[in-house]
Amino acid sequence: MRGPHNLLRLIRTAATFERTGAMDVVLDQMRAPGGLRVAARLLGAPFRWLGYRGDPDLPPVTRAITALGPSYIKLGQILSTRPDFVGDDLALQLRVLQDKLPPFPTAQARAMVEADLEMPIEAMFSEFSEPIAAASIAQVHQARLVGDGRKVAVKVLRPGIARAFRRDIDAFYFAARLIELLSSSARRLRPMDVIEHFDMTVRQELDLRSEAAAAGEFAANTARDEGFRVPRVDWALSGRAVMTLDWEEGVQMADLAAIDAAGHDRAKLAERVIAMFLRHALRDGYFHADMHQGNLKVAPNGDIVALDFGIMGRLDEYTRRVYAEILMGFIRKDYRRVAEVHFEAGYVPRDRDIDLFAQALRSVGEPIFGMDASRISMGRLLAYLFEVTERFGMETRTELILLQRTMVVVEGVARTLNPHMNLWTAARPEVERYIRNNLGPRAFARDLARTARVLARFGPHLPEAVEDALRRPDRNVRIRVSRDRKSNIIWFVAGLISAAAVAVIASAV
Repeated sequence: MRGPHNLLRLIRTAATFERTGAMDVVLDQMRAPGGLRVAARLLGAPFRWLGYRGDPDLPPVTRAITALGPSYIKLGQILSTRPDFVGDDLALQLRVLQDKLPPFPTAQARAMVEADLEMPIEAMFSEFSEPIAAASIAQVHQARLVGDGRKVAVKVLRPGIARAFRRDIDAFYFAARLIELLSSSARRLRPMDVIEHFDMTVRQELDLRSEAAAAGEFAANTARDEGFRVPRVDWALSGRAVMTLDWEEGVQMADLAAIDAAGHDRAKLAERVIAMFLRHALRDGYFHADMHQGNLKVAPNGDIVALDFGIMGRLDEYTRRVYAEILMGFIRKDYRRVAEVHFEAGYVPRDRDIDLFAQALRSVGEPIFGMDASRISMGRLLAYLFEVTERFGMETRTELILLQRTMVVVEGVARTLNPHMNLWTAARPEVERYIRNNLGPRAFARDLARTARVLARFGPHLPEAVEDALRRPDRNVRIRVSRDRKSNIIWFVAGLISAAAVAVIASAV
């Protein structure tokens, strides 16, 4: 879909930002260089009349993005996870973007359900309500199953939304290339990578089977977490354009009056929100990355219910260990250890001075720990940490920024429930539990055993590999064994012997 239409869409976008007054805000917050500012003005100012007017009651940036439609709203939500790219203040503004849009007709939703699931809707649902929530990508209906009468939530994609997003994403790629061309400083932030991440996220959200799979995996991981639950997916009534989940009764986490009226302990709920997020991120490496009040309910029995699994975050095992050690180092004020972890992980180049880095980390931690408990913020700590590590040459790590952004959102939810909570008190048990289970002697033995199993899988290939290395002829059909090849064989055999020894030691431990 590359073509001049992308330039036209870019002009319409710039014109809308000019007309709503958002252009200055965005350029200032992103600290855009001169060339990028000139290009934005040339695209927007002369064509101001082409821009959408938007809702004048909204702040400029929110007004512009909402006026431009679903793709821009979703992009704004994704960019709110990248304060390194758009700046802290703009990321905060984007975080409150709401994608509440007018619903499409129920008759159209019923037709889409029938087409996707290939059954008459009366054969599936005895009741099918009008839309109870409508967002940029899909809307939700309440229904009852034929047979047992169980209440469910049915999520249905907007008609034509995939084509609309494909067209807009194509224009976003065009804009990212233009930014990289006009701003050498912006290349470090990798705008094309940002749009690729957005593209991948939206592709997953446009196939509700992916969200259903995310909900299923999240539910399996958290099945034994007391006080937290995830709605069960009805796979028989889910497809590409339809997802059916158990209906969960409860009050929205944002409705404090209803929470109080139901007799729930808000202080305990606040601690549980923090604890559950850290447990999922550290223990499972799979966390809800859009954990705001609108996606959380409090069930009648006090359980926290998570909803909407379109944006999930993953951390590999090594990153989890690094993150836990960094947090615990700050909790214990062991800044030297925090610095060592960064160097060991390769986050900071080895040619930098570790003592200077530790001193810079102290400048991050001490002011925060000197604050009143109600002002301590792990999200702020991570944001300051990224600023320092950037100065010492650490490259942008998207997974950590998503974690930091989600931490800020979760802290906001917890503070709303209990403004006086001490976040470190709530976080410390989860971090210590993870470190105890994953960084001690047992974890070391478990790692060794896992390494042995991986190496042992190569055992059946050893005879063939040795014979191939020794007998492979050259062009003159002569057998020649290079010194490197012999060395590889020796190391391979030694690795297998070591693996066997490690397996025995690990089993004994």
